[in-house]
This record gives sequence, structure tokens and C-alpha cells, in this order.
Amino acid sequence: MYLHCMKHLVSEDQYKKTKAMVDRFEAPGGPGEVLQQKLLERQEKVENWVLNYWLDDMYLNNRLALPVNSSPAVIFGILVPSVFDFYRFAANLISGVLDYKALLDTHAVPVDFARGQLSGHPLCMKQYYGLFSSYRLPGHTKDTLVAQKSNIMPEPEHIIVACNNQFFVLDVVINFRRLSEGDLFTQLRKIAKMSENEEERLPPIGLLTSDGRTEWAEARTILVEDSTNRDSLDMIERSICLVCLDSPSGEEPTDTNMALQLLHGGGYSKNGANRWYDKPMQFVVGRDGVCGTVCEHSPFDGIVLVQCIEHLLRHMKEGAKKLVRADSVSELPAPRRLRWKCSPEIQGHLASSAEKLQRMVKNLDFIAYKFENYGKEFIKKQKMSPDAYIQVALQLAFYRLYGRLVPTYESASIRRFEEGRVDNIRSATPEALTFVKGMIDEKSSLQDSEKMQQFKDAIAAQTNYTILAITGMAIDNHLLGLREIAREHFKELPDIFTDETYLTSNRFILSTSQVPTTMGMFCCYGPVIPNGYGACYNPQPEHILFCISSFKDCKETSSSKFAKAVGESLMDMKQLCNKCNLPKTTTPTKQGAPSTPRPGSKH
Repeated sequence: MYLHCMKHLVSEDQYKKTKAMVDRFEAPGGPGEVLQQKLLERQEKVENWVLNYWLDDMYLNNRLALPVNSSPAVIFGILVPSVFDFYRFAANLISGVLDYKALLDTHAVPVDFARGQLSGHPLCMKQYYGLFSSYRLPGHTKDTLVAQKSNIMPEPEHIIVACNNQFFVLDVVINFRRLSEGDLFTQLRKIAKMSENEEERLPPIGLLTSDGRTEWAEARTILVEDSTNRDSLDMIERSICLVCLDSPSGEEPTDTNMALQLLHGGGYSKNGANRWYDKPMQFVVGRDGVCGTVCEHSPFDGIVLVQCIEHLLRHMKEGAKKLVRADSVSELPAPRRLRWKCSPEIQGHLASSAEKLQRMVKNLDFIAYKFENYGKEFIKKQKMSPDAYIQVALQLAFYRLYGRLVPTYESASIRRFEEGRVDNIRSATPEALTFVKGMIDEKSSLQDSEKMQQFKDAIAAQTNYTILAITGMAIDNHLLGLREIAREHFKELPDIFTDETYLTSNRFILSTSQVPTTMGMFCCYGPVIPNGYGACYNPQPEHILFCISSFKDCKETSSSKFAKAVGESLMDMKQLCNKCNLPKTTTPTKQGAPSTPRPGSKH
């Protein structure tokens, strides 16, 4: 399968070398057989043989800064400021989080069942328990995902509120009583007032969490030498979640600008230091009505995150109807400000972190592009999977711009398995290449019916690979397992893993995922390599929202050009479907739509 996935993406000479390596690897008595046996032995000993290998490879060994590179954001959509009572909204949100956490603590969250391909299968729920009880600890060479074991540690009964780059402890249970929404409202107002006190203001320590992981680990080592800092770090690391009360960003609230606000906070001068990136859940509530969540991705995947947030938004819709008493009746102890002792060395780290975050803000090329000509209803009428259809459209868009296809990552949930996370659907299939060549290359003198057949073949290849991936039969996790077990047992890695084809196969120039939502919110993330694209999409009945990201310092990439190419590709595919279905249809197709939707910043 590996050879089949890569043959059309590398040169003929390169492929021949790789084929010889693969033959040696899988020969009877060769390294492949030995390693496979070791993997089977590992499978007997652990709940999920790939989980820790995957977690290290995907997240914990990665030294890049979390914002943009790793942490996805979910934007709730603008809440109109006139209706938007800032503190009441934040109090309602916290109360929703506490309700949801109570469901998790009593294991009362209903089991998820698979949707889409092979629907109806129950899914592993373990990821949900990482939402409010884990923490990513920076390490010098590798991070640690700390999961709080409730039987050892007392359950956390506080959240951390970030406001004006200061951090406050908000106890949500006082004298064994959970704070009411009115109480939370009062406490949040106190925090905002305390954060404005200039004399008390402390350095923006949260900035350190936005730096590269090794740099942050070094700074943290210095911080913990002081007991005041140790106590503050402990309070943050053991909290339920963070709520970041943001200042207005000063930008027009377009989807694109709201996404940027969540991805990196606009840098140090805006809200970029009003964060603590190691915490899995940070809820951002902006005074200008921009709100959402930015997540540390290692404990859970996108679908789990979306399920949690949809539950919260439903709670908040209900809560907004109830009239909550504005203030609390009882006298509550004031929230506490977290204190920091800053050595000159830490000041140096802060300056360097601020400068790097600023560079990241300038470098991100991002667009939220709403394709409005049609959505998943049209695709379903073609008897095609909307996900497969959009993946083929992304391949067509890439070929349109670059005249080639590249290794592509599409996350596929493997929660059908105990402790399952994801595997990769390699969407740049040989069938997709045949189809896009037929559509783009001028020399192509194919009939529409031939193009349609190639289109159907590309969709079928994509759909079949998806089914393989979600049932644990894809190649990425298996190759990763063989590679990691080789590291443990062999002096040096078999050459199949140091080969240029294997390295190329893991440099995902297109990193994609479908994150469908129902509540008008959307998800976004950055590219995974310097010359790559991030492409997150959300298919709705009559439109498709794409969040396209790349880096400005890569001259080959452009998010707006890619968004435009996606729009053109989706129009070409619709046209092809309509032409080939014409004889069968009795109703005329809708005319008058623009052939190339403009990736407008207003969308």
C-alpha cells in the first residue's frame, strides 16, 4: 500500500530505490517480519499498541510553538455587542463548563456512535476525559501529557481567568457549594477591576507558553526555583480550564479576523499574552464579541472538541433565556491574583517570546473562505460522499496551481478501537491524479463522459481509503509502529525509514480535515510544515466554509490563491456533474452563479 500511495508522487529513479528497500524489508526472515512479531507482542501488553508512539510523534516530540503550529481554534461566531453582556456571557459559559464536567465526572455523557462511513459503531469515549483534566508540560527534548488521576489528586475546583495578561484563581466551589451564575458574574467583575490596577500589574508570564517548547521548558526550569512561581504554576496546571477575557482587537469582526484572534491573539500588543497555551481548553471571551476556544491538541481530537462545544453552546442558548440575577446575594471571598517573581533571566525570555510571537503573527497567511454556490445537499444528490468529493476538489485545486500532487494528510478517527485517536487518509491517490490531469491539462481531449468516469474512480478510491483508515487498515500508524519498535530493538533503523520517499511521505504539504458543526461555529489551524497549507472545511447544506492557512515567508504558497483555486475546482466539478446528468434531469439547473467565487474577506 505504501508503494501504491507514493509511486506517482516521486520520480521513477527514486521509486525504484524505494521498491528495492521495501522488497528487502518485507523479504522472508527480513527486518519487517521480526518487527511485525515485536509489534504483535506489544499489542498483547498494552491497551493500544500505537497510542504512545503516535502521541510522541504527532505532538510531544514536536519542538515548535503551540499557537498556529499545533493548537486548533474554534470560533463561536460573533455575538452582537449590543445584546452581548460580556460578564453575563462569560458566567453562563463557565456554568455550562461546570455542568458538562459534572456529566463527565459521573460518566453520564452518552456514548458516541460513528456517523458517515460505516455508521452506527460505538466509539471510544476516553478522549472526553482529557478535556478538563490534563496538561501539557514542556520538556527540554520531549513534552509530557499529564493526566490528572482523580483518585490521587483532589478534583480541581477552580478555573483560571486571564485578564489584561494577569492570571486569577476563580474558585467555582466555595464551602462545598457550587457558585451560581450570579456569583460567577460578580467574581468576574471583581477580576476585571483588579486587573486594571496598574500598581499590582505583573509581567505577562503567559507569553512564555507561546514560545518553542524547549525555550519554554528552559524558562520554566528557572521559574520553579522560586516557591511563589511554583505555587502559581501549580494552580494553573491543576485548574479545570482557562477563561481569557480579551480586550477589543480593533479589527472588523470578519470570520478571518475572528479566527486570527483565536489562533494567536494578534500578538503581544493585543491579546497574545492573555493565554496559557499548555492548558487543553482556553475559552476566549472578547469585549468586542469575538469568542471561541483555543485548544492544546494532544489530549483529544477535533470531533470530541466540537461535541463538547456544541453542548456548551446549547446550554448557553437555554441560559440566555433565563433571567439570571445580575449579582450574587452572598458575600464571596475576592478571587486571588497569581503572583510571579521575575529574575532578569526570565525578563530576557519574555522579551524573546514576545518577539517570536510577533513574527508568527506577521507570518501567518490565513483566509476563511465561504464557498456559497452549493453545499453538501448537491453532492449527496450526485450519490457521492461529501467528504470524498471535497478532498478530490482540494487535489484539483492544488494541481491547478502547481501542476503536481503532494503527500496529503486527512485525519480519520479510529475511535472504533479502545484508546483510538486518528490515522491518515492519503488523499493524493493515483486515481485523483488521473482525474485532475484530465480536467486541467490543455492537451486533454477527453470526452465529458470519460472525465466523469475518472471522477467517479477518484471518489471511489478516496471513499475506499477512508473505510480502510477508520477500520485500522491504513498504513501510517502501522509504519510508525514498525519504525518505533525498530528504534527500540535495532542498533540502526532499516533503510526504508531513512529513505527520501519515506521522509517525503511524511512531509504533508496539504494538511486537511473535515470538522462539521451545527451551531454556526467553525474550526481552523495552521500548516504543519513551512511550505504547506492547512485546509479545514465545514460542509453545510448550501455552502462550504474553508479555513486555508499558509506562511507568508514561503514564496510558493498563497492562501487566497489556493482558496480561489478551490472555488474554481468546485465549480468545474459541479459543471461536469450537471453535463453528465443532463439527459436524465427534467428540471433546469440553477444558472447565474459566478464561475469563480471571490474569496472575499467579508465572508
